[in-house]
Amino acid sequence: MSKKAAATSLFFALLGLTVSVLATYTHYRMLRDPLYVSFCDVSATVSCTQVYASRFSTFQGIPVAVFGAIWFATAALLSLVGLLGRPPARESAPGYLFAGSTLALSFSLYLAYRSFVNLRVVCPLCLLTYAAVIGLFVVSGSATTFPMMSLPRRVSSDLKALFASPLAIVLAVLLAGASVSALAFFPRETPASAEATPAQLQDQRSELERFMATEPRVPMVIPTLGAKVLIVKFNDYQCPACGQSYLAYKPVLAKYEASHPGAVRLVLRDFPLNPNCNDTMKSMLHAGACDAAVAVRLARQKSRGEAMEEWLYTHQEEMTPQTVRQAAREIGQVTDFEAKYASTLEQVKADVALGKQLQISSTPTFFINGVKFNGAIAPQFFDQAIAYELQRAESK
Repeated sequence: MSKKAAATSLFFALLGLTVSVLATYTHYRMLRDPLYVSFCDVSATVSCTQVYASRFSTFQGIPVAVFGAIWFATAALLSLVGLLGRPPARESAPGYLFAGSTLALSFSLYLAYRSFVNLRVVCPLCLLTYAAVIGLFVVSGSATTFPMMSLPRRVSSDLKALFASPLAIVLAVLLAGASVSALAFFPRETPASAEATPAQLQDQRSELERFMATEPRVPMVIPTLGAKVLIVKFNDYQCPACGQSYLAYKPVLAKYEASHPGAVRLVLRDFPLNPNCNDTMKSMLHAGACDAAVAVRLARQKSRGEAMEEWLYTHQEEMTPQTVRQAAREIGQVTDFEAKYASTLEQVKADVALGKQLQISSTPTFFINGVKFNGAIAPQFFDQAIAYELQRAESK
């Protein structure tokens, strides 16, 4: 491996490592801070946190970014071998890099497909990661001078050379130790609140309560119907984060309905990210969103609204105007979809107009007793916000 190729691969490895560490930090902050907004959350279509909040961003509760950091750290060490190692090791290094970057490229293409096609969101940090993987793939592929089929035969001799170098052993042990520690101690998404210490929970609660106490409250024209906590969600049924918050918040809302019947009211307002019914949108993001909003409204007239919502949120990847209409007929028992479509769509547009007045730019957007949350927050923080508002109402 030439020194130029090794230096170039080291650059891409360090780029990928830096971005992966930043992505891991962003993911960590999302789990720990209810008010955290990433620097790369630009809009509804350019957002890191929307991607990191999706089911595609973790494996067994561990962010994919952690695995990316481990791979790029390994690639950086292999690049250093190619740059500073002995001739036999320098010859083998690009082969290992090429094999690893081929696997990494396959996984990157899968994640890119999920991001662009399923989520329809662009993550700037992810794009930099893809660029680093592609760079390593191209550089290592062009620098490999031996048949890849011979790579397995080189492993034993290269391992012997590794164990003959004290520096190589130290670096390998450090990498292994750091990797195991990252995988073992990074807080899992699901039990994050349970694993937090009382002090951490108190810090999170205090920050959330401070935000709730000081943030301006927007007057809502929606009746509370006697509820002490009014939650208004501006929603798009094809928005992945909307679906995830629907599933995550369902048990929280059920808990309060059981302990405080009628005290918490959730009201949905439609804000489809589709220019056919939302004049704030300049481009098409969710082709089935307008029809989905109509379908739910019509299904409610048949007392099938909840079943219709459940289907839409769990079939977002296949949602089109045609599949929505079919589901409205089969799930929502709506037989007059076309006849009522135009008039019902006007109701959807009225929600959009309200959202426009409230400066809604992305979904989901929540108002909890008038306090605005741009995007979904972790379920434990959603729970804490409701508890705070109930306590606040009872103390008046």
